[in-house]
Amino acid sequence: MPLTNMPQPSPSRFVRGLRDLAGGYDVILCDVWGVVHNGVMQYEQATDALRRFREAGGSVVLITNAPRPRARVADFLDHLKVPRDAYDGIVTSGDVTISLIREREGQPLAYIGPQEDTALFCEAESAMDQKLRFVDLGEAAYAVCIGLERAESETPADYEARLRLLREHQAEFICANPDIVVEMGDRLVYCAGALAESYEAMGGRVIQAGKPHAEIYARALALASAKRGAIDRKRVLAIGDSAHTDIKGGQAQGFATLFVTSGIHRAELHAEGGNGRLNAAAFHQFFDTLGFAPTAVAAELLW
Repeated sequence: MPLTNMPQPSPSRFVRGLRDLAGGYDVILCDVWGVVHNGVMQYEQATDALRRFREAGGSVVLITNAPRPRARVADFLDHLKVPRDAYDGIVTSGDVTISLIREREGQPLAYIGPQEDTALFCEAESAMDQKLRFVDLGEAAYAVCIGLERAESETPADYEARLRLLREHQAEFICANPDIVVEMGDRLVYCAGALAESYEAMGGRVIQAGKPHAEIYARALALASAKRGAIDRKRVLAIGDSAHTDIKGGQAQGFATLFVTSGIHRAELHAEGGNGRLNAAAFHQFFDTLGFAPTAVAAELLW
């Protein structure tokens, strides 16, 4: 996807590929959905870039708001034929959610999400003395939200009554995926983060398990440091396609950031409904409105 008239909101700079940046960093914390794949196919140029970074001595941790244990995410990446030598490890918001559930052992909980997606709860139970006690929303001390039950057809408005029922007795809302939307092929679908926003707007207490919040980054750095020892945060590069989670979260941790424009913000930032060149004015206005800017910008992740 060609880019012209690239704006330079300070301190951002356009780079043609990861090669322009790689020498300044030891560790990459890379988003997955929207950067490495789109839910249907892997981006081969992206995985090639990560592999080359590792071959040069760098470490790559995939850091994702997927509300599933890391083993399930690894299996999905294998299914998409993402090469294992493109990364050193995976940290997921599902891993953080499992810890939050274990901390609440014995408390009744409600589940919001696809009925068949129970891997996260099975993993949590494996290290608990008693089985999880699932109850209706009106009886729960807390709810765990993985996503919408039918994400392809539902919106947050479909959940208003259920969220108000939770709010009536001040239940906690654990959001296992803070993303608002995610790419599914060539479409955007709502994620658990959209419901968390609605619940917070009602005055409810929300606990976010993934980016842009600190715990998931702490786990990612621990994984990287287990391989290479102490890590200088100034030599960590966070890569992602979401300004609100990947870029904001990385900056809050003191990391440099690389923003991929052809992900979930593609339609906002690129001409022709997201299929054309970057709209310079739209890009500049986008980050001016947010009040921050990434360290570097690229249309897509490639070497």
